[in-house]
Amino acid sequence: MDEAGLWAEELESVFARVASRFSRVDLRWRMRDYLRGLLAPVERKNGWQLAEYAGHRGPAGFQHLLNGASWDADAVRDDLQQYVAERLGTPEGVLIIDDTGFLKKGTTSAGVQRQYSGTAGRTENCQIGVFAAYASSRGRALVDRELYLPKSWTGDTDRCGAAKVPVSRGFATKGELARAMILRALASPLPIAWVTGDCAYGQEWRMRRTLEEAGVGYVLAVPKSQHLHGPFSRIDRAIADAPDEAWERHSCGDGAKGPRVYDWAAARLPTIWDFDGDRPTHQRWVLARRSLTRPDELAYFLAYAPNGTSVEDLVRIAGSRWAIEEAFQAAKNECGLDQYEVRRYPGWYRHITLAMLAHAFLAAVAAQVTERGAAETTPPAPSASPWQKSAGSWKLCCPAPPHAPERLPMP
Repeated sequence: MDEAGLWAEELESVFARVASRFSRVDLRWRMRDYLRGLLAPVERKNGWQLAEYAGHRGPAGFQHLLNGASWDADAVRDDLQQYVAERLGTPEGVLIIDDTGFLKKGTTSAGVQRQYSGTAGRTENCQIGVFAAYASSRGRALVDRELYLPKSWTGDTDRCGAAKVPVSRGFATKGELARAMILRALASPLPIAWVTGDCAYGQEWRMRRTLEEAGVGYVLAVPKSQHLHGPFSRIDRAIADAPDEAWERHSCGDGAKGPRVYDWAAARLPTIWDFDGDRPTHQRWVLARRSLTRPDELAYFLAYAPNGTSVEDLVRIAGSRWAIEEAFQAAKNECGLDQYEVRRYPGWYRHITLAMLAHAFLAAVAAQVTERGAAETTPPAPSASPWQKSAGSWKLCCPAPPHAPERLPMP
């Protein structure tokens, strides 16, 4: 099958996977057109341009799909997680937590206010979405999302009502939203061995406790003021006592300019017993990363890992956090993740979920193309049999001596 055929067949499988979530035939066709538009080379993937690409008279059909139609975006998210598990899942999969900003004008879009956006690098009028991504050796994809609602929203019932925010939705910190997504992911078919995230989430002790109770490893960034139990006090003071020989040079993965090489120091914390009182199977660690060009520039991590885990393994998991940034960039550039024009709460979840599904499709196709190419270029393994077939007949080959430069001639 050529690449175009693979694309078409895989896209049809995605449509079939989620079709049952749309009870009416017309909604299914609109969903198909919307997804095709998100994947198409449309300059800006808003209602009008997507409608024009799909051949619709106007954006009313897509607006109804996002704002008025009856379908469950969370059910489609569950289908997405099943899809990613099948196409990208590996036993060593990593779940990554992070947030991203969506710049907005006005005050009516659900959750919008002037707040810090890491995407913009400054305080802007924006919405903040907390996301979970799944990464493995086969690829990476966004698998869950929650819209952060500041207290200025949850404390104003009229404003929430106008934006169709559910009455049951109260204030939740970004860390609490992340913990809820982690629990959903652990209950999903996704094979997850590790969780990682930046210090905004690593300092959430409830989230770390949840992962330890579930027996899932983590490498989470924390601020330098992070408190450690026992005699160590703060993490930066504990790392300051590390001798020079404790620092090892490792790459935490490839970046845009090649391997990301840093000096790393790691130390095991005192052994803990598991939650059933049995002999511990995991160990807590402290980890620090030091820049080669700026030795005073350090980053700190808390880790929880199975016994026998090496420092190289911890470094690899810490470096995998950048996969979600790459997923954000690809989903925004290729699938219109940030190009929506919906203002209401349900519309945000619906657009974001469909854009995530489109991005997961691209990741799945890329994984299949890569695996197919590797299979085509891998030479066949040498046969252990001394018998070889030549010109329709069998012949016995003499094995070469261990150090012979070439095979001995046939007798």
